[in-house]
Amino acid sequence: MPLLWLRVAIFLYAVGLIHALLLLLKKEWLAHVAVPAVGLGMVFHFVSLTELALTENYLFLLTIRHAESAMALLIGCVFMYLFVRYRTVSPGIFMFPLMFLLTFASEMAQRPPATNSPLIHSWLIPVHVSLLLIGYAALFLSFVASLLYLVQSRNLKRKSPANQFSRLPALEVIDQIGYKSLICGFPFMTFGLVAGSIVAQAKIGPDYFLDPKVLLSFLMWGVYMVLLYTRWSSGWRGRRAAYLATFAFAAAVCAWVANSISTVHRFIAP
Repeated sequence: MPLLWLRVAIFLYAVGLIHALLLLLKKEWLAHVAVPAVGLGMVFHFVSLTELALTENYLFLLTIRHAESAMALLIGCVFMYLFVRYRTVSPGIFMFPLMFLLTFASEMAQRPPATNSPLIHSWLIPVHVSLLLIGYAALFLSFVASLLYLVQSRNLKRKSPANQFSRLPALEVIDQIGYKSLICGFPFMTFGLVAGSIVAQAKIGPDYFLDPKVLLSFLMWGVYMVLLYTRWSSGWRGRRAAYLATFAFAAAVCAWVANSISTVHRFIAP
């Protein structure tokens, strides 16, 4: 049944995906049904993940594909917050396609075999994964806010706001969305890395920290910290902050993709 609910969610997310593509063509045929469809898809998605959690305990969250599925749902929650708070669907241009792709990739994955990794026996591992997923979602929101800021800034500069992004909030509001998402996400990212490091040190030893996945994760955290520091100490705002947030997100993507080349950061095969 979890797979059935997930497929229903994918079908509904596809409405959001088509809506995002149509918006790029400056057409809004699905504008009135896209958000309700995605919202209903999130309900089925939540049911699917809940059934997985009940049947497989926390282990389902340790697979890359299922973690991506949980990430898609978190991104959906972020979008719904923005929609309710600011009454804008424009972030969906970036969020809906990613939600669809992550969920679709999860659906394509077969049930993975368990491994003998000593890491999965620690209660800190699900904490580590959960915290990092929230941190990644916050960083993605900051990235989306950066893109929207740059687009809106260009539109205002050209005095041509009447396009698919014309319903965006003011620049100051978009900048604050990006900043607040960074503030909220940094503690989750930090404590997630600390939890993983504690387990790795206890179960594997210092060699764990030479793994490319681990090194890239700490590099991402360093860029994240620099981004926050520059905003606090130097008062970076606007375009410079947007570019740095984009770089931080690129580092996060590299850290995520590095799972495929990691030799020790494998709880369960992807």
